Amino acid sequence: MAVGRPREFDPAQVEDVAMRLFWERGFDGVSISDVTAATGVNRRSIYAEFESKENLFDRALQRYLAGPSAYTVEALTRSTARAVAEAMVHGAADTVSGDVHGCLTVGEAPGLAEFRDATVHRLAERFEAAVDDGELSGVDTLLLARWIAAVCQGIAIQARSGASRDDLHAIADLALAGWPAAASE
Repeated sequence: MAVGRPREFDPAQVEDVAMRLFWERGFDGVSISDVTAATGVNRRSIYAEFESKENLFDRALQRYLAGPSAYTVEALTRSTARAVAEAMVHGAADTVSGDVHGCLTVGEAPGLAEFRDATVHRLAERFEAAVDDGELSGVDTLLLARWIAAVCQGIAIQARSGASRDDLHAIADLALAGWPAAASE
């Protein structure tokens, strides 16, 4: 049995570096050469592990979703629709105003439009459950979900433009002032 040459790098470390590069510069602003320069891993090894820039981006995106953007999944577990919305917009403000400003998912990389649409539909399903429970009434749950997503994306763009963390949280609070009245009101 032939023994292959041992891997000379940690793919998780490359994913982490690539995540930060894509987060800072966007998909089109990062080349495999940028990743090799930042990691010290040669092109051949990167292509052997990831096969393409698109696959590397996908794995970096999965790392982002499990790490800095995990607030999205956590938000959906909140007990009320308003608490979901609050966790989304304030989670976005915290994430996009950290070490790297902006959001990895606000861009034009392959699959991001579908990812954003899926997130909107998960939010809409959660808001539909709030309608079914009597918490919300008279709302278009898909439109409400798109509004929260648009606020989160706008917060990311404002962060990239230099808005402070405090300003981003103030934007989140101002947006939430437009939240629909409770069904019992």
